[in-house]
Amino acid sequence: MKKNTWRRVAAVALLAPLLAVTACSAQGGKPADSGTGNGGGQAAVSTPRLKIAMITHAAPGDTFWDIVRKGAEEAAKKDNVELLYTNDQEAGRQAQLVQQAIDQKVDGIAVTLATPDALKDVVKKAIDAGIPVVSFNGGEDASAALGAFTHFGSNEKLAGEAVGTKLAAGGYKHPICVIQQQGHVGLEARCAGVKAKVPATEVLYVNGQDMTSVQSTATAKLQATKDADAIIGLGAPITLTLLKSIKDAGSSAKAASFDLNAELAQQIVDGNVLFTVDQQPYLQGYMSVDSLWQNKRGGFKIGGGQAVLTGPAIIDKDNGAETLKYAKEGVR
Repeated sequence: MKKNTWRRVAAVALLAPLLAVTACSAQGGKPADSGTGNGGGQAAVSTPRLKIAMITHAAPGDTFWDIVRKGAEEAAKKDNVELLYTNDQEAGRQAQLVQQAIDQKVDGIAVTLATPDALKDVVKKAIDAGIPVVSFNGGEDASAALGAFTHFGSNEKLAGEAVGTKLAAGGYKHPICVIQQQGHVGLEARCAGVKAKVPATEVLYVNGQDMTSVQSTATAKLQATKDADAIIGLGAPITLTLLKSIKDAGSSAKAASFDLNAELAQQIVDGNVLFTVDQQPYLQGYMSVDSLWQNKRGGFKIGGGQAVLTGPAIIDKDNGAETLKYAKEGVR
């Protein structure tokens, strides 16, 4: 591991004790027009109330973003922050949401950069307006160039390589890597990482906004690819759908995954999914909000100019039961 990666991991370790975890369950993805989530309570120290906007590319029904939002809301409550959460999977509309946050004169912006080219101009507008920006989840490679002072997330290429390494160690030679949003830089990097370790990996594009279509497309691919021995979902809802495709196709392929929710954790414990690579989205939401508060509090810039890694963390049958407990609380 490179020296700067150890530094990034260390930064996460130092921040972890700050987290305050509550026992609430996420029961499903929030709708695309989720609107405003307000954090209440008093800050750790007496500081003015801030208004922070979080803008993501979340798709409706994806429970991953419930976990991100939970972390953000808990940080907002601690830091005396009014959190304005909005999301849109379409890049142009996400850019419009960033512009709305600028117009509202927020004190900070946390934004996902899954499509950095579509967001670069509006992110520059925010910075030119004196609004500090952090990025998270997607766009690590573009973050600094766009002007964000730090990025929180998993290095997607490393995460993909971790999956490929684990599959190769298990003797899997022909996996199918399923991408639910073509052009998403993080998803493409994940499959590229898998392919770097298992060269026969095939990529299958599906429409992640239509799970019926995901299921039928993956079923057809498995029926046509008799030597496929693994199929990889790049998100928990996708992987859970792929389990149905495996059954429909009568395939012997095994499922592996990226990301996590309680249902997927249970499937790992039950032995129906080999493993997943968790990027710990609660941390991404929590640290994005908290870092903006820290920046206002003392001019702090967490990460020292480097991205702060929140993953990859392998979850398999060995540690699945422990992780399931936290997944049921909505924080894993």
